[in-house]
Amino acid sequence: MSNDSNRVSVKILEKEYHVACPPEQQSALVDSASLLNKRMKEIRDSGKVVGLDRIAVMAALNIANELLAAKGRGELEAGMTDRIRGLRERVEAALAAGRQLEL
Repeated sequence: MSNDSNRVSVKILEKEYHVACPPEQQSALVDSASLLNKRMKEIRDSGKVVGLDRIAVMAALNIANELLAAKGRGELEAGMTDRIRGLRERVEAALAAGRQLEL
């Protein structure tokens, strides 16, 4: 990651995460976090899935399925996949750092 990164705070299921992100990608990161938060709340509120880890996995599977379906329809540009992968890696790193702090 570039030295030009800023720390961006995002809130997912009432928990705040700080993610390093280049300034030009901050808007996309915030939008991604908002989508993830919305999906996780929908899954949690359905009452069919219990536990934050399971809710996160179900949300990730749903979003990945939609991504693959859209990719199959040719709706995504090739560069979008790399951007999503990069954002996912940053969120996973932030979650791992948060998990280490909680222990």
